[in-house]
Amino acid sequence: MTDILIVDDEKRMGELLREELEDAGFRVDVATTGAAALERLQIADYRLVITDLRMTPPDGLEILRAVKTRTPDTAVVLMTAYSSVQSAREAFKLGANDYVIKPFDLDEMRHIVQNLLETQRLARENTLLVQENSLLRDQLAGQISVTILGDSPAVLELRRLISLVAPTDATVLVQGPSGSGKELVAREVHARSPRAGKPFVAINCAAIPASLLESELFGHEKGSFTGADARKLGRFELAQHGTLFLDEISELDPDVQAKLLRALEQRQITRVGGTQSIAVDLRVVAATNRDLEAAIRSGSFREDLYYRLNVFPVLVPPLAARRQDVPLLAEFFLREMRYPHPRIAPAALDSLRQHDWPGNVRELRNIVERATILAQGQPLEAMHFLMPGTVPFTPNLHAAMDLPDGGIDLDQLEGHLIRRALEKTQNNKAAAARLLGMTRRTLYSRMEKHGIAL
Repeated sequence: MTDILIVDDEKRMGELLREELEDAGFRVDVATTGAAALERLQIADYRLVITDLRMTPPDGLEILRAVKTRTPDTAVVLMTAYSSVQSAREAFKLGANDYVIKPFDLDEMRHIVQNLLETQRLARENTLLVQENSLLRDQLAGQISVTILGDSPAVLELRRLISLVAPTDATVLVQGPSGSGKELVAREVHARSPRAGKPFVAINCAAIPASLLESELFGHEKGSFTGADARKLGRFELAQHGTLFLDEISELDPDVQAKLLRALEQRQITRVGGTQSIAVDLRVVAATNRDLEAAIRSGSFREDLYYRLNVFPVLVPPLAARRQDVPLLAEFFLREMRYPHPRIAPAALDSLRQHDWPGNVRELRNIVERATILAQGQPLEAMHFLMPGTVPFTPNLHAAMDLPDGGIDLDQLEGHLIRRALEKTQNNKAAAARLLGMTRRTLYSRMEKHGIAL
């Protein structure tokens, strides 16, 4: 089954979104008309449909109706540049899972997609657990533990803290900068705990609109609000007997903070629109990249919730504080990517160690991936690693930049380089953008400028 169908009569938008989601590992189809989308929906099933609302009929609402009639479990996200309360109500009444206003950040859409598909996966898993309880629990018990890589003092201390808290049931507050690996720490705590054979359920509190977050956490009853056509289990219930990971906890709306505090104190939840209290048995791990004590002083975070979460604080160090781990991590990523040359030249490793890594481990992985694209299967040298602020590698750079007496046409040169990058990457626009040192948005804009087919 293909994961996602994107429906948008604005071809460039559809392609940008497709590239973003394919980069995140999803399989994606694109339809540029509602009619084409309906044809695809007759012959293929999708886990998620992302559709523009306003199109030449059939429009987004007709697509939504068709999806929910044929495959009710398929999630649907509507996109529109024309926000209105009426259209949003109609969309949710018909069963839409989310409603996004254009222009939106591609990272935001990726988070929405990841959360919807993860919720979908967990719901299926929960159903199977009910039907085949003993068999699936045996399978879950075989989950593989993750590992925090590194031998720096900072990582050794991090592993020591994890080994102390994992066997207990204490609530853990993981703090550290973006991209440092906070979710990896949460998964390690779970994997080394007595709950390891039970579900690990994650939710990014910043990626879900405040109006929907309560339902995502605690679930809802059928008819509890417009669009609630069936009972839905929340993350607390899906994580029953396992671990619930609350990422970006600092972004919780104040009303949801109060309800979360009550759930943690009473170990009971009530679904939205429900009256029955449901006991929950789970371990909570929360994470943030913000200073929660400063958030308390500013009034944006509850002090009592902070102390409820901060039972056992764990600080994840930035990559700049453990530079000696950079070579180990970089070559681990190479093996993970199955690159044919899993070793990096010493000069390249030296330059990697010297970088400040503001994006932390996530930035390192991206730079390693970019290097593999530039190297095209050859051994990785320093020239393949494009660090921020450096000049992108071009073979025989100085010779290529000699100006002829008659001058050059910069527009023509740019168009030529874009075509060469697309040829080199077999028309993979994400990879071509990396080669050219620009974003995909910029690449699409330049392609349109030079009349290069999208």
